[in-house]
Formats: sequence, structure tokens, C-alpha cells
Amino acid sequence: MIVVTGAAGFIGSCLVSRLNKSGYEDIIVVDDFSKTEKEENLKGKTIKAKVGRKDFIQWLADFGKEVDFIYHIGARTDTTEFDVSIFDELNVNFSKDVWKACVAFNIPLVYASSAATYGLGEFGYKDEHAVISKLKPLNPYGDSKNDFDKWVLEQTELPPFWAGLKFFNVYGPNEFHKGRMASVIFHAHKQIGETGAMKLFRSHNPDYTDGGQLRDFVYVKDVVEVCHYLMDTPPSSGIYNLGSGKARTFLDLVKNTFKAMGKQDSISFIDTPADIRDKYQYFTEANMSKLVESGFDKGFHSLEAGVTDYVKNYLETNTYY
Repeated sequence: MIVVTGAAGFIGSCLVSRLNKSGYEDIIVVDDFSKTEKEENLKGKTIKAKVGRKDFIQWLADFGKEVDFIYHIGARTDTTEFDVSIFDELNVNFSKDVWKACVAFNIPLVYASSAATYGLGEFGYKDEHAVISKLKPLNPYGDSKNDFDKWVLEQTELPPFWAGLKFFNVYGPNEFHKGRMASVIFHAHKQIGETGAMKLFRSHNPDYTDGGQLRDFVYVKDVVEVCHYLMDTPPSSGIYNLGSGKARTFLDLVKNTFKAMGKQDSISFIDTPADIRDKYQYFTEANMSKLVESGFDKGFHSLEAGVTDYVKNYLETNTYY
């Protein structure tokens, strides 16, 4: 059996779909299934059973011997949430319990970390273990992900294989339920469809033009391909970046969204809200050499290819992956 936590969410449901495409059907999906807005993400997918998040650790105690691999993708990802206790419970302590079960039952583990751990990038964006204890995330979400990474690196009792994946700006199908936390492309498609125009944050940094802020945008289909690779041909255990490896501007992103929708671009700028202005990231770019050198050779969608596929085949048709 393969377990996917956060399976009704954005990345988790895409991962279930990718596993199905490879013939895996003995999948245990774990999530908070009381949130009905995520139900569509799992429709049409082949699974063995659903396990509620609150029941999962006990389920593992009962059935851990039957589990072949765990993808721990589930997490509280709201960067605007500032109640540290929520992150401690869901992102740190729950993850520790999953890790300990993987050790006890000898189960390989891939878990979701985040590029939010890098903060303003004071130490660059290279996935070196030695840097992790120095990182300064900008919010409790980033802190929780980094706290777990630090805890993992202190452990002497390990699963047979483990990998923490620092997801950068992931976009793609199955994020209809995410509301304000959905990708910029999702919001751009909606705003352009409703108004014919798109508003972006103005730059408040003299080194960047309006809309010239840079992010590493990575297509979710590439993310789940990497997840599959880590199970199929596991490299050395460790923490790995997972981005496209190429920073692109928000202008590039939105102009490609207009193009994919067959519309003339119309872009204006508004001030970045004052309460987040001082902590606004102007540049992120994953150093992907570690993953590539480990043997992953499938490459990544260009921004143009990813946006076109997402808009035309999913957003325009209200289709799930």
C-alpha cells in the first residue's frame, strides 16, 4: 500500500492521479474529509480507502506493516495564519508522529517542506543541510516547515529512505478549492475572465520594475513526477529543492495567462499592502543541481508550456487532473 496524506488537496490529489497513471491503485488517502470543497479533487481516482487525518496515526499503528511508502504532503499552508499552535500541531508534531511510525515499520517517506523556509534568501536557495539551521523564515508557516526540517536532521533513527521536498511556487490543476491561497495564475485567470484586466503588486524596491519581481514557478505535473521518481528510483536520503530552477517575473506569468486565454493583455499595478511590504520576496530561484545530480533527468515545463497547459486544459474547461 502507498499512503498519501493531504490527498484531497492540490498537490496530493495530483500525486494520486500520477500514481494511478503508473498502475498504482492500492492507495490510502488521508485528509480532513469534512471539507467538502475538496471532494472533486479525488473524483474518478482509484483508491483503496480513505482515512481521516485525526485517525491516521492510530491507523498507522494498526496497519503500518502493510504500508510500502508514505507521501506526507498534508500540511497547514496558510501563510497569513499567525496562530503558532496550529502549525505546531499540524506541521510539526503530526509530522514527527508520521516519521516515528516510518522508523518503527521501516517505511520510506517523502514529506513536504517549503521554499518559505528560505525567508528573504539571505543564505541563497541551495538545499544544503548545513544552511538549514541558519534560515530565517518570514512567517509561522515557514517557521514550522523549517522547524521540522531541523528536527529531521537531528534524528539518528531513520526510515530506510527519506526525502524532504522544498516546494517553490507550485501552480496547476486541482486548486479550485484554495481560495486566496491559490496560485497567481488561478487568480489571474479569474480576474481576466471577469474584468478583462489584471492587477499586480507595484515594486517598492528600486532594483525591480513593477511586475518585475521574480519567483520560481513550478508546474504541479513536474512536482508529482519528482515524487514518483523518489519512490521508483530513490537517491540518497536528504532535503531537496523542488522548483523549476528558473526564476520568472510576474509580468511573464500574467502575459502568458492572457495569451493562453486568447486575450490582449491589460495589466495595471497597485501598492503592495503595507503590512507585508517589508517581508515581500522579490526573488526566489531553486538551485536544482542536487536533484538533477541524484539522477532525475526528465526536466521541467517552461513557464510558457505550463501556463498554456493549465489554462487551456484545466481552467478554461473546469477540469481536474
